[in-house]
Amino acid sequence: MSTITFDTLKFANKLKSAGVPEKQAEAEAEALSEALEVNLKELVTKEYLRNELRDVEHRLDARFERIDGELKLNRWMLGFLVAGVMSIVIKTFFS
Repeated sequence: MSTITFDTLKFANKLKSAGVPEKQAEAEAEALSEALEVNLKELVTKEYLRNELRDVEHRLDARFERIDGELKLNRWMLGFLVAGVMSIVIKTFFS
């Protein structure tokens, strides 16, 4: 994860130049810095999301391959079942 820096001194100086008292400007800068630090801990990057998405895609691909294999097996089993039933029907009606 990447880190984001917040320049509290620069922010406090901007507040001071806008007429905010020095103590208040410094307190606001510190409070904002703490709030950003807490809230940005859970921030993820695009690269992290891409990796997670890639992992999900791999898991889905594996599951679909397994399901496809099971469907092919089921088709074969159904084919043998139909062939068996047909052979019984043919023997019964044509014997």
